[in-house]
Amino acid sequence: MNRGTEPPFTGNLLHNKEKGVYSCKGCGSILFDSDSKYDSKSGWPSFWAPSNNENIQEKIDYDYGMNRKEVVCAKCGCHLGHLFEDGPNPTGLRYCINSLSLDFKKKTNPS
Repeated sequence: MNRGTEPPFTGNLLHNKEKGVYSCKGCGSILFDSDSKYDSKSGWPSFWAPSNNENIQEKIDYDYGMNRKEVVCAKCGCHLGHLFEDGPNPTGLRYCINSLSLDFKKKTNPS
């Protein structure tokens, strides 16, 4: 993805409520767990924490005259979305992520 943003409320993972993990579409790195996903009403899948801080990198994004934190995959550099400090407890963070940059793998129950 070339640092673009999908239109709000259009991503296929926005309303996903299944248990599982979200990984980078570019390289497969595990990024977020369904346990940290919440409905931010922003129009994009939102998470209050990554599943592994080492798999996420933050960069300053000055595009469009704004000062935001861009979130990218630490392994392949794929643009994931942006980080805001208006999320829920326990972190107060909102990782606002494009569905297009994620793959989802449902957790399977042991038989």
